[in-house]
Amino acid sequence: MRKITPVILSGGSGTRLWPLSRSMYPKQCIRGLNGERGSLLSATLARLSPDAGFGAPLVVCNNAHRFLVKDDCEQAAVAPRALILEPVARNTAPAIAVAALFAAKEDPSSILVVMPSDHDIKDVGLFRAAVERAAEVADKGKIVLFGVTPSEPNTGFGYIHRGPALDGADAFAIRSFTEKPDAETARTYLASGDYYWNSGIFVFRPEVFLAELAVFAPDVLEAARGALAKAEKDLGFLRLDQAEFEKAPSISVDYAVMENTEAAAMLAFDLGWSDLGSWSSLWDAAARDDEGNYIQGDSLLEDTRNCYIHSERSLISTIGVKDLVIVQTPDTVLVADKSRSQDVSKIVTRLKLANRREHEQHVRSYRPWGYFETLNIGSRFQVKLLHVKPGGVLSLQMHHHRSEHWVVVQGTAKVTIEGVEKLVRENESVYIVATQWHRLENPGKVPLELIEVQIGSYLGEDDIIRSDDIYARGAEEVQ
Repeated sequence: MRKITPVILSGGSGTRLWPLSRSMYPKQCIRGLNGERGSLLSATLARLSPDAGFGAPLVVCNNAHRFLVKDDCEQAAVAPRALILEPVARNTAPAIAVAALFAAKEDPSSILVVMPSDHDIKDVGLFRAAVERAAEVADKGKIVLFGVTPSEPNTGFGYIHRGPALDGADAFAIRSFTEKPDAETARTYLASGDYYWNSGIFVFRPEVFLAELAVFAPDVLEAARGALAKAEKDLGFLRLDQAEFEKAPSISVDYAVMENTEAAAMLAFDLGWSDLGSWSSLWDAAARDDEGNYIQGDSLLEDTRNCYIHSERSLISTIGVKDLVIVQTPDTVLVADKSRSQDVSKIVTRLKLANRREHEQHVRSYRPWGYFETLNIGSRFQVKLLHVKPGGVLSLQMHHHRSEHWVVVQGTAKVTIEGVEKLVRENESVYIVATQWHRLENPGKVPLELIEVQIGSYLGEDDIIRSDDIYARGAEEVQ
């Protein structure tokens, strides 16, 4: 058996899981989803980890999420072979093309298993065995796609029409693909027994996939090759060239290759899979009480059935309701009929059109050094909690329009103001005048937390002028 290298695609934002998932904090990075300790991404990394006999993974992610993804790799104790940064979103075909080119150059004999970062698979042992079986089929020149046996006429998934058997009783040719059918068509598919959900998990030899891409989507291949050839290493990341990558059309791997190639094959897959792409699918996968409710956070329920309830800060009380999704975050509340959970993305679209920020960022904003959380805001003041990881260092910066007062509530801060360093301990404070260059560091081994009070005529995050930043963030990244 050749070496099997996981390729993990982590470029999505998961708009159907708003308000937990937001463009700057996507669903694959959310920790504690459905009560789990880690994130979906860390679970994906662990599923096919080097400790289980697989190669070090290639991770392809959005540039804006790079530090979140790096943190998840550390949480999963998995060191990727490469963390590849997409400068712009171009769907799955260009991302997979880059990974295949990278793998073909590094190890031409390898087999890749390409998977999204946000799926849930209950039986990890059987999944590993299925990947090894798919690799046997892929080694014969096939691009193998896992097809999930459908349990319901779900209209949120793509479907695969199974063809004749190819290699044993579990591998089949593919007749056709259907993208998210209507309810009646989905019921017909379920009754026929010949249709499977498209899992989006592929197994292939890099040279096989690249040969098919050259025939059916040469513009994708050319752009991926150019972006990788001009890629630059940056703080442990591999940054694709933006000008070259932008030449790629935005197209899925299904449209670019799978619907056209004669090399497509399907392996039947029934291992407790879910793409967790909606609140209803999260409810399906969750452990529920005797009334069918999933509850996370503080709640008081009366005559309530089959609901998904998530509270992050305050008490949620319900009386006489059923089949609802209720999600409360510090800045938003979502209430939806569970059967309409696929429509949450419509709310996100409306937020964008209204130029609101709730679709982008939580009240808690994650940074490579930790996070800050807005506690209160007024016309000329803002109060934040800053949480700095051990070893975390904020950029050397100054503000034109605001002064800042820092009060340490946990740990010890190393503060630099106009070149003068001092240690500020618990229950001590420091004041920074507008236009003073300053920096905050956590030199200790425990998290540093402090209260920041900003006062000034303008309090936006874009009033940050950087002189030095160990995380090499660009000028456009105002955080």
